[in-house]
Amino acid sequence: MSLRIMVAVKAVPETAPPPPGSAAAGVPVWRVNEYDLFAVEEAVRIKERMKAEVTVVSAGPPRVEEQIRKAMALGADAGFRLDLGEDDDADPLRVAGALWAFARDRAFDLILCGVMSEDRMRSAVGPMLAELLGLPSAAAVVALFLDVDAGKLACERELFAGARELVSMPLPAVLTIQSGINVPRYASLSHVLRVKRLEVPAMAAAELGPLPAMGAEVRWVLPERGACEFLAGSPEEVADRLVERIRQAAPRR
Repeated sequence: MSLRIMVAVKAVPETAPPPPGSAAAGVPVWRVNEYDLFAVEEAVRIKERMKAEVTVVSAGPPRVEEQIRKAMALGADAGFRLDLGEDDDADPLRVAGALWAFARDRAFDLILCGVMSEDRMRSAVGPMLAELLGLPSAAAVVALFLDVDAGKLACERELFAGARELVSMPLPAVLTIQSGINVPRYASLSHVLRVKRLEVPAMAAAELGPLPAMGAEVRWVLPERGACEFLAGSPEEVADRLVERIRQAAPRR
């Protein structure tokens, strides 16, 4: 049996400043989300142990194609870009919906995502994708054990304060991968050259078919803020007024 694995990756802005005087100064630089690199590495390690095919998918504008190529240079077999028609990163539910539309008819046995993105840190896309696909899932996975013949997997997931939880589930499944599960490799020069000019197929939202009904409207509302008051007067007068305000605000017993 050949295991079909999908890995979702995201391009994130480079936070390290370029060297002084560099030509890249002031120019946005993008790279593969570090947590996604652990997911790619885990997929490639599975491929090295057994017969498997790894597909890398990213939702975003044309600039993410370079990040898809970098992931393919690490050992993935194919890569696709999902064009949502937006320059900036989309809402996580919209990204999860696009990944759902891509994966629903492709019979993947295992879907891996990074536990979060470095820029947004929402840890949302992986669990949302699992819910849309109706598949079992586990988050923050730090160890993975596959039993393909039995059609199931076991994994350890990281909890708080260093605690871990061992869970098992049938395949297919969706896992979000935590850092520390492995050490991502460096791409060999031959693999880098192999994918350097590789054309990455792009699929527009219309090609993905109807996206799932989201069921809820996403709204971003700024929290209300209290008023700011400046106290004038001498230090003694300001101190007396502050003490009086604190007394008035203190709960009465």
